[in-house]
Amino acid sequence: MNNFGAKVSFIWSVADLLRGPYRPNQFKDIMLPMTVLRRLDCVLEPTKEKALEQQKKLAGGKVKNVDPILCRATGVPFYNTSRFTFEKLKGDPNNIAANLTNYIKGFSARAREIVEHFGFEEHIAKLDKADRLYLVVSKFCEIDLHPNAVSNIEMGYIFEELIRRFNEASNEEAGDHFTPREVIRLMVNLLFMPDGDILTTKGIVKTLYDPACGTGGMLSVAEGYMRELNPDARLEVFGQDYNAQAHAICGSDMMIKGQDIEHIAFGNSFTDDHFPHHKFDYMLANPPFGVEWKPEADLIAREHEEQGFGGRFGAGLPRINDGSLLFLLHMISKMKDPKEGGTRLGIVFNGSPLFTGSAGSGESEIRRWIIENDWLEAIVALPDQLFYNTGIYTYLWIVTNRKERNRRGKIQLVDGTSFFKKMRKSLGNKRNEICDGQRDDITRLYGSFRSGEHVRIFDNADFGYRRLTVERPLRLNFAVDKERIARLKEATPFVNLATSKKRKDTKAAEKEVEEGLEFQEAIIRALEGLSTLEIVKNRDKFSEAMKEALKNADLKVPAPLFKAILMALSERDDTADICADRDGNPEPDVELRDYENVPLKDNVGEYIKREVLPHVPDAWVDESKTKVGYEINVNRYFYKYTPPRPLKEIETDLKRIEKEIADMLAEVTE
Repeated sequence: MNNFGAKVSFIWSVADLLRGPYRPNQFKDIMLPMTVLRRLDCVLEPTKEKALEQQKKLAGGKVKNVDPILCRATGVPFYNTSRFTFEKLKGDPNNIAANLTNYIKGFSARAREIVEHFGFEEHIAKLDKADRLYLVVSKFCEIDLHPNAVSNIEMGYIFEELIRRFNEASNEEAGDHFTPREVIRLMVNLLFMPDGDILTTKGIVKTLYDPACGTGGMLSVAEGYMRELNPDARLEVFGQDYNAQAHAICGSDMMIKGQDIEHIAFGNSFTDDHFPHHKFDYMLANPPFGVEWKPEADLIAREHEEQGFGGRFGAGLPRINDGSLLFLLHMISKMKDPKEGGTRLGIVFNGSPLFTGSAGSGESEIRRWIIENDWLEAIVALPDQLFYNTGIYTYLWIVTNRKERNRRGKIQLVDGTSFFKKMRKSLGNKRNEICDGQRDDITRLYGSFRSGEHVRIFDNADFGYRRLTVERPLRLNFAVDKERIARLKEATPFVNLATSKKRKDTKAAEKEVEEGLEFQEAIIRALEGLSTLEIVKNRDKFSEAMKEALKNADLKVPAPLFKAILMALSERDDTADICADRDGNPEPDVELRDYENVPLKDNVGEYIKREVLPHVPDAWVDESKTKVGYEINVNRYFYKYTPPRPLKEIETDLKRIEKEIADMLAEVTE
């Protein structure tokens, strides 16, 4: 890139003109649309007169749709019929507001629609009133943003660096970040690698979709890669984003590149999907991390419940505070049938989607669905501090419904965490970058599909486990004493006996309470007769004795209340008899309940004999509660033990530090 930093600094210097009328967090509302307008102006300026002449010839003629003719005149899929350019705007300072508005309205319909997403026109009057508009336009006239001077890749970097600075100034959350180009290039490498023969076919046309396209970085890099690989190939890109400014930047960029700008949609991909019936050859995404999906929850939950697997979210729903897995489900719904060529997709996640959620949870069920369908091909662990607004470790998932034969039933893990170099100057939280050679190394590790220091290959079932519910029998003793009677008096069913529900009728309520208190006292008097039994270690024996005592007192106690009394008078006792149900089966003690995660490949019976029964011989597994879960703890498979330093070495360092501290104190006290 040619003087990338200088161009960013130049555009950023416009902020000096905005101070006063605008606060720092509002600078982007002016600087981003002006940057886009200047780039469009630079693209159209060489053909401006030709387009105006063509428009003049067509005026009042029979041709109704003049767009194709004017686009041929400009050489790009948009035009501007205003007589102004940025240079001409600068030549009339007294009418700058009216002329700039006229200039914006002169764009072709789709281009104007994209520009309008910035909401810039509402700022024109404010800037003009503050005597800043002419200065801003004049400033932008000084920079050449034509693609011959600033490539599309470089322009993408400029936009994202500007947005990074705006976000930094506004304390934007870590999940709202942009994807460095070297990460996108790695994703594209891995996505396209198996299709080298197909993609080099003359005249081949493929489609690629990004449901969280932002400023269009992934679309741009993928298109550039395809062009490098095969100049005769065409990659039609599709994208959607609900951030108006990002959408406007992406739309203008794609428009300049000659892409169909109808394919760049504005709106929420979950609630306003603009491509509901489209299927794509490739997909890429870097969805926001750790962002809750509460605003879309009603619609998503309804689709999950009503449509099941006929919709997008049948596999499950993740917890409300992180919707990143929803993007993956959304993308999977747009995979082509394998008979029609299938689909490959790459998506960047943080660590949470790998292992958050136990068996049966939404996250685990989503992982289970993907893995048991044999769609998860590989996970690449990336270095930390790669992204501008967050320094966390990230993971690239490659998902496809057309695995190569040797990869079927397998999942490849690649440890790419050490493949980076430190940047000379950090960009926000981005202190590391993946260089070309390191990217090629990761690509080779992935392509070789051989286990080694940085690669592990597993069967799909290796990541699955059964979550067993291990029960132990309930053992209780029973007695009637002051402590247990006091516990009974606090039991809710017992307390409710003297609580009236007749709030409107005061006399009836008082009578009901009085009768309840008498009933409570009668129950306690009947139970006190059992105090002579002392401690009973068999529930059936004590239950029969309690029934007899209540019967002799002529008290009819409902079953729920009887059970509550029984539990209030009980205590857990390992030496007591096992409490059994009507069928003679032992009842489980919920307080002793435990869980075991048993790998799918292990025999459950043998595992219980080996790991559980030696410690708790009376335990058993409640098979009705068994759930299957999946998790992928990548770090576990690449962990390297580092032995602690020798004690003598640590002691030597401590003595050295103590001496340094003593010397420093001596200097202070002299």
